[in-house]
This record gives sequence, structure tokens and C-alpha cells, in this order.
Amino acid sequence: MTATLPAAPATERVRSRAFVPALEGMRGMAALGVLVTHVAFQTGAAGTPVIGRVWGRFDMAVAVFFALSGFLLWRPHAAAARGLRSAPSVGYYLRHRAARILPAYWVVVCAVLVLLPSAAGTAGLRVWVSNLALLQVFVPLTLTDGLTQMWSLSVEVAFYLVLPVLAFALVRLRGSAARLRVPVILALGVISLGWNFIPVPTPDAIHADNWLPGYLPWFAAGMLLAELADNSVRLSNWWKVAANQPLMWAVAALAFLLAATDLAGPAGLTRAEPWQYVVKMGLGTIIGFALLAPLVLRDPAARPHRWRLLAGRSKQHRWLESPVAATIGRWSYGIFIWHLAVLSIVFPVFGILPFQGDFCYVLILTVAITLPVASASYALVEEPVRRWARGRDRTKQAPVIEPAP
Repeated sequence: MTATLPAAPATERVRSRAFVPALEGMRGMAALGVLVTHVAFQTGAAGTPVIGRVWGRFDMAVAVFFALSGFLLWRPHAAAARGLRSAPSVGYYLRHRAARILPAYWVVVCAVLVLLPSAAGTAGLRVWVSNLALLQVFVPLTLTDGLTQMWSLSVEVAFYLVLPVLAFALVRLRGSAARLRVPVILALGVISLGWNFIPVPTPDAIHADNWLPGYLPWFAAGMLLAELADNSVRLSNWWKVAANQPLMWAVAALAFLLAATDLAGPAGLTRAEPWQYVVKMGLGTIIGFALLAPLVLRDPAARPHRWRLLAGRSKQHRWLESPVAATIGRWSYGIFIWHLAVLSIVFPVFGILPFQGDFCYVLILTVAITLPVASASYALVEEPVRRWARGRDRTKQAPVIEPAP
């Protein structure tokens, strides 16, 4: 016999879960999405009519990565504004971000610039310094073979550095004033959509639309979710809509399909018009928000029984919590940083010509080799460094959930 929980008052505080297992699985899927789009490009599958645009638009997985970072890193600040826990100090935050990102990344950079022939042959001092310092989006001609995906990691690290400044800017919006944080973050995202229209002077081969301000809407989607996750107003109709997984994932699918058209820019590496860039950023924001919202806002254990249909009672998200998805999620950073280096050696080792087809074959080979490499990266570099950082920097502050890009 199932007991019916009593209805909660409209002002009851919603306390979000400390850890959301489905986010780990979503991170893993995003990493595989980035891998898919690069395999599609280098095999020529991205040029296939109709379906090629879909393969190419799997680059929207970066929007999911950025939204995840926005949610997980902003969440302590959103909770602190509502008196739920304290936010980490800036020093603690930066040390642990560096420990999470840099060691494994430096291993990849050194391996590629020394061992990958197409990269080592052109790796001068500027390339080395720019890649080790994650300055590729600011220094011309430093995105090299095996490491071209690192432009997004450069943007991600820029967000890490800016986040404490944003937190300080909103520090007065606490307690009863915390309700203003949502409109402020919304305004930040909307204003950032106009970044591409600003004539920022840049060197040749550098585009300002690859800098952090252009991608702030994707991070803002996650920051907005962080504010909503601990919102004290439970009965908001908008909150219930955002928690409805079938609806929100349908919205994400529609936004993805629209992004695969010329509305979000032409196929391939052709530079988009400014308005197309705005559309792509807007659609990516919708995708990131819509995919994550049901996972972070849905809390069946605390929600009245009659809401469960509205909030998505189905088990569609359960596969994201499966052991396989969780494992891929733990390896996601390794998948991201290693997959292009693996892809670069798949072609010569298996006698496959780039841009000549064999999409499925190359995809299977790349995934099959990347996963064990990512596993080794996690076991030998990422996790040991994180454990060392935790042991060296014990703190009484609440634990911070740390995402991978």
C-alpha cells in the first residue's frame, strides 16, 4: 500500500540534493558528443546532406559542459545567498580547480607536442607556452593537431577565473534579496548574446567570439539552475514545467534540430554571420538548460505525490544513473582531452584516409581506444591529484561538487 504525502505549503523551501548522479552520466554523454562531432568532421561525414548537419551539430555538447560547470560551481554561492551553507574561499576554489584540470591536461599537451608527428613538427616555443597556459584562443595559430578541442577548455578556465568576481558582484543579494539573483543572471545571459556585435580588435586568425563573453549564456544557463535548485518557492508553475523531463527534453531536441540548420550558421568551418552566432548561442543555452533542468529540479522523494506526473514520473533519466553511464562520466575529462590525439593516430595506424568516409568504423575505433586511455588518465593522474589536494587542503567548509569540462 502506497502512502500519499501531504501537500506542501507554497512557501516550503526546496533543498536540492547534495549530489545528483544523473549529472555524472550527462557529463559522459557530452564528452562522447564532442568525440562524435570531431569524428564526423575528420571522416567527411559532416558533409553528408541532411544527416551531416546533425553529426556536425553535436558540438552543442560543449553547451552542456558549460551549463554543468555553471551549475556546479555557482551552486555553493546560490546556497550561501539563502543561508544554506557557506561558499568556499577563493583560494580553496582556485586550488582545487587547478588540481582538477591542469595535471591531466599538461600530460596530454606534452604527449601530443612530443609524440604526435603532425603537432611536434610545428611546436615552437609559442605553441608550447600557449597550450600549457591555456591561452590558445588569444594567441594566433597555436591550436595544433591533437589539441584543437582545447579552445573550449581555455574558455572554461576563463570562466573559473571570472566566477569569483561574479560572486562578489552579487554578494549583497542575500536573504530576502536573493530573489533578485535570477533576473540578474538572466540579464547577464541576454546581454552576453550581443557580444559578437561588438567590434573587438583582434590579431589575424583570432576571433573574439571564441572568448568567454560570447559563451557566458551557456554558463548562465547552469548558474540559473543553481539559483532555482534551492529556491524557496516550491509551487511555481514555471518550476514544475522545468522539472518535467519529457517536455524539457523535447524542447532540447527541437532546439538541437534548429541548430543543425543555417539558422545557427553554415556547415563546416565557414564563419557565421553575427545574427547566426546569436541564434547558435541562444539555442545552445536552451539545450543546456532543458537537458539539465529536470535532473537538478526533480526530487521525487520530497515532492507531493500528485506532482509526479507533472514532474516526469517516467524513468527516462535512470540510464544516466547506471553504472556504465557513471563510469563514462568519471572518465569524461579524459575522453575530452585525449580523443583528438587518439583520432589523429587512428587514421595512419589503420590505413584510413581522412575525409574519405568510414565514419562508423573510425567512430568505433576511436571510442574503443579513447575509453581505456581516459580510464588510465583518471586512475593514474586525475584521481590521485584530487586526493592529494583534498588531503593537503582540509577545510571545514561544505564540500564542493567538482565538474569536469
